[in-house]
Amino acid sequence: MIRFLSDNLYILRMAMFMSEESVIGRRYTLVIPKAVREELTLKQGQRVLIRVEGRRIVIEPLPWDPYEVMEEVVGEPYEEGREEVKAEEWLKSRAGR
Repeated sequence: MIRFLSDNLYILRMAMFMSEESVIGRRYTLVIPKAVREELTLKQGQRVLIRVEGRRIVIEPLPWDPYEVMEEVVGEPYEEGREEVKAEEWLKSRAGR
């Protein structure tokens, strides 16, 4: 059998990532295996982002509190009232252009 370097890289890549098998059920439901749920600390009701990359399906868990993520990115806490006022002022300043 002829083996290529790319074969070894593929095997190594698959070993680096957790892989579990699942079956597409009725109404196209997919059960995320317990080991994967525990590894990613997924909870019932958590939202996920599903996208297609080439011939792959990628399921990415979304954070429970998007405002907490925004706070980490922006560097200051999100306060809905304050941000709403800023948004209204911004819209008014550009409305008559």
